[in-house]
Amino acid sequence: MSFKPKPPAEEIKLSDHFTFRRLLKFTFPSISMVVFMSVYGVVDGFFVSNFVGKIPFAALNFIMPFLLLLCFIGFLFGTGGGALIAKTLGEGDKVKANRIFSMLVYVSFALGILFAIFGMLELRRVVEFLGARGELLEMSLTYGRIALLGLPMYVLQSEFQILFSTAEKPQLGFYMTVAAGVANIALDAVFILGLDWGLEGAAAATALSECLGGILPLIYFARPNSSLLRLTKTKFDGKALWQTCTNGISELLTSVSMSLVGMLYNWQLLNYAGSDGVAAYGVLMYVNFIFVSIFIGYEVGASPLVSYHFGAQNFAELKNLLQKSLVLISAFATVMFLSAELLARPMASIFVGYDAGLLALTARAFRIYAFSYLFSGFAIFSSAFFTALNNGLISAVISALRTLVFEVTAVMVFPLLWGLDGIWLAMVGAEVMAVAVASLFLYFNRKKYRYW
Repeated sequence: MSFKPKPPAEEIKLSDHFTFRRLLKFTFPSISMVVFMSVYGVVDGFFVSNFVGKIPFAALNFIMPFLLLLCFIGFLFGTGGGALIAKTLGEGDKVKANRIFSMLVYVSFALGILFAIFGMLELRRVVEFLGARGELLEMSLTYGRIALLGLPMYVLQSEFQILFSTAEKPQLGFYMTVAAGVANIALDAVFILGLDWGLEGAAAATALSECLGGILPLIYFARPNSSLLRLTKTKFDGKALWQTCTNGISELLTSVSMSLVGMLYNWQLLNYAGSDGVAAYGVLMYVNFIFVSIFIGYEVGASPLVSYHFGAQNFAELKNLLQKSLVLISAFATVMFLSAELLARPMASIFVGYDAGLLALTARAFRIYAFSYLFSGFAIFSSAFFTALNNGLISAVISALRTLVFEVTAVMVFPLLWGLDGIWLAMVGAEVMAVAVASLFLYFNRKKYRYW
């Protein structure tokens, strides 16, 4: 009896034509990677809420927007740089693509160190400005000081998670995210349950797992590998850096706006519902990270394809990718909305099941907030689509209106009309307006980019 060797697994290239099956197969590792990253990002909240206490949990959520604000450079270089690198690969210049890739990695790490130092110096002033007092203030400082130690590596981790798709290795990016996530979960259990380090243990577990998530990709790309990218000797390229920043400006605005809006939510909730409102919002954001990560993961996986075919002037495939993406996002949106409505209370009980009042408040908030999932995917993809086309201006306008102008207006005005429920409705209103604006941009630019 003879055995035939197993044929090698199908490799999908950026230059391929994409059916629904191939598009899902290529983007699935990126979706899984971002979802898993969101899940392990929730782990701190789960352990702190259930095993440390309600006030420490509120403190973690109170300081988190400021910490995320300092990490924007990883998303900025990942998206803006990824689009530029993929376009350069589509134009056939692999050497230049690797020089740009290497420069962005080195510059982002240096900036991560500077932002960590800045965060340490300004942490108390920021927390006091946002309204924290007493125990909430001190616990927010405790978590923030430890978490900032891992910030430079988190910048790299965020950047590499996006660039793995550009390197045609989305699955490898998923594996490395899983490794960092498992480390975070294990360290949370050891530090909080085993050593009883409390909030300090949660922060230490996060910082150490972020170091792992940044170091593993560095090792991979620094050595000979089978991907499209490798870290090499490079030189400063101001033009490429400028193109990266201007093209990825939407991600900068999204990160900054989300952090600022998160701080505004916390301020409003302290006024309308006290620390329970902040805790409920924290749960809402944890669950929201998991749901929205499906949309974000899809755009991370699909964006290099759009950039590559735009660089190669393959407009038929550009049209194909846009049409299929809109269909897939519609399906994701429907499933996510129905799941959120059905699972609102069970998911809330995972974090705050020990407090009946807080559980009821959180479940109601999530059922209202769930309507935003019917719209958010279209706004997120539209912004990413224009980034992939190397049109950072349109992408930035969509992002700024969505995450700053519309949401800030809604979170300030809606509570005047509907009280506490108005705070939860703010995101729904912002997403509806953002989709309307994104649709107009897609329509009026269809001839310029020939995707329709």
